[in-house]
Amino acid sequence: MTNTTSKFDKDMDRDAAILLYGNAFAGLFITFITSTFLVFAFTYPSVEHFTLDWWFVMTFVLLVRLVDVAWWKIKLQNTEFDGKRSVLFFVTGANITAVLWAIYLVHSTTMNEDIEVATTIIAIASMAGGSVAVLTAHKFTVMFYPLILLLPGSISLLLSDKYNFQLLGVLGISFTLVIIVIARKSADFTRHTLFLKNQNANLILRMEEKVKQRTQKIYKLSNLDPLTHLYNRTAFLNQLKQLTTTNSSPFALLFIDLDGFKKINDSIGHKAGDEILRKTAERLKVFMLNSPLLCRWGGDEFLVIFEEHNPELIVKNAKQLIDVLSQPIAIENSILSVGATIGVALYPQQANTEERLIQFADMAMYYQKKQMRSTVGIFSEQMEKLYSYELHLKNGLSKAIEMQQLRLVYQPILSAQGLNVVSFEALLRWQIDGENIPPDNFIGIAEQYGLIHEVGAWVLQTACAQATQWQSEQSLAICVNVSVIQLQDAGFINIVKDALNNSKLVPERLYIEITESVFASDIVFIEEQIKQLQTMGIKVSIDDFGSGYSSLSVMQNLAVNMVKIDKSFVDNIDCHGGAIISAVMHIAATLGFLVVAEGVETEAQADALLKLGVHYVQGYKYSKPIESKQVNDYLKSNFNLLSTDSNKIANSTE
Repeated sequence: MTNTTSKFDKDMDRDAAILLYGNAFAGLFITFITSTFLVFAFTYPSVEHFTLDWWFVMTFVLLVRLVDVAWWKIKLQNTEFDGKRSVLFFVTGANITAVLWAIYLVHSTTMNEDIEVATTIIAIASMAGGSVAVLTAHKFTVMFYPLILLLPGSISLLLSDKYNFQLLGVLGISFTLVIIVIARKSADFTRHTLFLKNQNANLILRMEEKVKQRTQKIYKLSNLDPLTHLYNRTAFLNQLKQLTTTNSSPFALLFIDLDGFKKINDSIGHKAGDEILRKTAERLKVFMLNSPLLCRWGGDEFLVIFEEHNPELIVKNAKQLIDVLSQPIAIENSILSVGATIGVALYPQQANTEERLIQFADMAMYYQKKQMRSTVGIFSEQMEKLYSYELHLKNGLSKAIEMQQLRLVYQPILSAQGLNVVSFEALLRWQIDGENIPPDNFIGIAEQYGLIHEVGAWVLQTACAQATQWQSEQSLAICVNVSVIQLQDAGFINIVKDALNNSKLVPERLYIEITESVFASDIVFIEEQIKQLQTMGIKVSIDDFGSGYSSLSVMQNLAVNMVKIDKSFVDNIDCHGGAIISAVMHIAATLGFLVVAEGVETEAQADALLKLGVHYVQGYKYSKPIESKQVNDYLKSNFNLLSTDSNKIANSTE
């Protein structure tokens, strides 16, 4: 408020100075003409010496004032000048001029003839009246100037012995009083006018400032990401579009995706996640030298434009950027770090529109992340073909259940000792447009796009329902693979219950198979889910054991019922694979779980596994996956091989 008041007062002073100096040239000219006329129009030997001296003094004062006026108009008028100082200079000169006129008038009334005195007082009275208009911007001066011009001379005339002079004195005093009243009112009116003008200007300035602030706020809301203060998606698209339509110079668009961010965000909390995003944005700004061509695309994805055309330099700079973004971040006494995978699209070599550039850079990033995280990849036609194929699979998979394109096949699991069929593993198959799509091609896509929940529920429902149709004297178990993403779903237990209730399959005949990637998840929640399944009577097995994330301590906590040794160890059973399988069997004996060796294809492998004490075997040596309608025929053909061991795995409580 103090700053506003100070500025308001300064503006008032400047406006007053503008009014005073505005008519100064005319006032000075009139004063000079009048003084010259009075001095040289009437010449008397008795006063000639005084009037000449007075005229020289007056002329000097007028010249000084003229210089001041000229200086103000040339040097100060169009600047933020000091109004108070300018007003002081002007009124000082004006008041000195008034005093000189008063001296001249008093002297004239005592020494001159009637005609000269009358002429002089009329001339000075006219100047006093005119001063009201010229000096109205300064209240003291506009009242002092006519007062000092007329009052001393009028009093002198009033005290004269001449009757005519006394009349002039009375008229002069009366005129002085009238002029002072008028001058005061004029000064008050002018001051009030200037006050209103500056008050309105101040209000307009405040409104403009508010509009400016509101505009800036709207700009931020509509163009900047509120968390990182980088361009948001809409603003960046506009900038990129402008760049592609007006710029002929090549550049590279980098699509940056943080590695490991989701795990930190989910496990530590969104507050830590937000801090990582803010820190990432700051590092991007520093690395890009505060270039505006930065964007938070969404989530943990960022877009950057490199004004560079050499692919080698682009990759080099992108690798340096990955190193910068991968540096540890201190958050609440914790040291966290994320990596970054970068996809690059080149303009105009690969695309010349903003949509295609972003699409290609995204493809390159996604492809690179699948190959090796925290690396850089430049878009290629091969990536586009893979992306198009995945998109085709994603779209097809979303309608696969409705179109009845999915089916289950079953591969038997046999006891290693008597080769008795004890269970079947349900394997998902998908055929679209006459093409059989391998599970390795579409399961990852189902997980990536969130389709795994619907597909997984269908598999559970179908497997449980078909298992009840098997014609066998013993209760064969059904093993169903479940994605870790499914297991992490809070509603998964209810999905399993629905499958059992709808099919009337007893829980003891159902095995849920999960991969080792479960060990990299929220293990506390996974443990709770597994305990709920086992409480229902359902068994849980670890598939592909030993291939990636195995943790013996976690295995002990999970207390699973079975592990399936990965095919890679069976293939190398004559080398290190045999030693690993032997170690697994010792652990199994200690922790109390059964062991299945999958991928058995030769007699030699089967004999070696039997010697190592493996409980169950599965593989092409015994049977390829068979269609659901062929299971009963398969069981009949193998009836003579069935033994009392057939219920062992289904009814096991280990």
